[in-house]
Amino acid sequence: METQPLTIHSWPQAILHVDADAFFASCEQAIHPELRGKPVITGKERGIVAAASYEAKARGIKRGMRLFEVRQVCPDAVILPSDYETYSIFSRRMFEIVRRFTPDVEEYSIDEAFADLTGLRRTYHGPYRVIAEKIQQQVEQELGFTVSIGLSLTKVLAKIGSKHNKPHGLTVISGRDIHLYLEDLPVEKVWGIGANTSAFLNKQGIRTALHFAKKDAGFIKSHLSKPYQEIWHELNGRSVYPVVTEAKDSYQSISKAKTFTPPSADETFIFAQLSKNLENACIKARRYMLGATRLIVFLRRQDFGSAGVEIKLSLPSAFPVSLMEPLREGFRRVFRADTLYRQTGVVLAGLMPCNRIQYGLFDDTAKIEKLTRIYEVIDSLSSKYGKHTVQLGSSLPTKLQAQHDGDRGDIPARKYETFRGENKRQRLGLPMLHIKV
Repeated sequence: METQPLTIHSWPQAILHVDADAFFASCEQAIHPELRGKPVITGKERGIVAAASYEAKARGIKRGMRLFEVRQVCPDAVILPSDYETYSIFSRRMFEIVRRFTPDVEEYSIDEAFADLTGLRRTYHGPYRVIAEKIQQQVEQELGFTVSIGLSLTKVLAKIGSKHNKPHGLTVISGRDIHLYLEDLPVEKVWGIGANTSAFLNKQGIRTALHFAKKDAGFIKSHLSKPYQEIWHELNGRSVYPVVTEAKDSYQSISKAKTFTPPSADETFIFAQLSKNLENACIKARRYMLGATRLIVFLRRQDFGSAGVEIKLSLPSAFPVSLMEPLREGFRRVFRADTLYRQTGVVLAGLMPCNRIQYGLFDDTAKIEKLTRIYEVIDSLSSKYGKHTVQLGSSLPTKLQAQHDGDRGDIPARKYETFRGENKRQRLGLPMLHIKV
């Protein structure tokens, strides 16, 4: 027997999901007003589309397309290098605007956030929709791009709402209207339901989110694991996922990768990229006082095929010096001479808190303590003078050769238009604005 989804006639909880529209491309249009209304694409440095404006999407441009395909489909496309520094600044400003209305904000990704508006109707003298409208208006007025907003009883429903009417949409899904937004939504479009689970549900005759929400609790508990049981509750208007306002303070793994153009077969250069990947991953691990128990090394070829290897570490660590020999071993096992590579990457896996690492009787604890003090000094210098102020000699070739040479070697304006007192590593927290007078 199937049960009807819960119908809720009030707002026991009000969750907002803010999703910036074509974020990277919109940031470029915001700081370059002459690009508004034009098909704008970012990702020139990678040779593929990282993001596309809605004007570009309307011309058939999709994320991941190669640039030569873009030029065939849309010859007048404006193709720009990605400017992640500026995008992150716009992201912080967008979150700050949302926090003016509520302190309960979860930064879900660089261009998405959840916010809990519960109980704020009296504060703002109006319904939750009015609060959402004010947030949407202030983002557009202050940052120069639009956001789509979903407002509902749960995070899953709010995310469905923000996707319902992009771009610049505002969708309010009240308890009594849940079924209207789920009846035509394919189950695989529900946040958190992947390809394998949706394939299983399809085999059970469950093809839409409404079919899924209407299944009885017995079926859900006997056929699906806890994450999907939680999604079922959320689709029925019962909040399970709280808005998490604390910054993430732990990781199961940390990965760092670097794509470079043109592709290279130079063994020294490719290992230098891996060495720098390792240093970047270790910087983050030390920030959270974590040590890796496994190291994964991978290389991606020009034909987009890849090879990787996982190495178990004898002692958990986040010190590049200690991990250099396992890195070299992994590199020797995956690198092939006369092969063009376009990307390198490392993953620090099996992370555990440093204060829980148990050293054995024959471990050189004096050396470990000495390395700990050395990297405390290195991290202090990096904080003061910029990342990689002190780095491994094996990483130096990355400074001597550009990541992206030739036509793709263009750099964003913010990288070469600096304010007085700025340098490559020490920057003010604002993008350069190009305003036409």
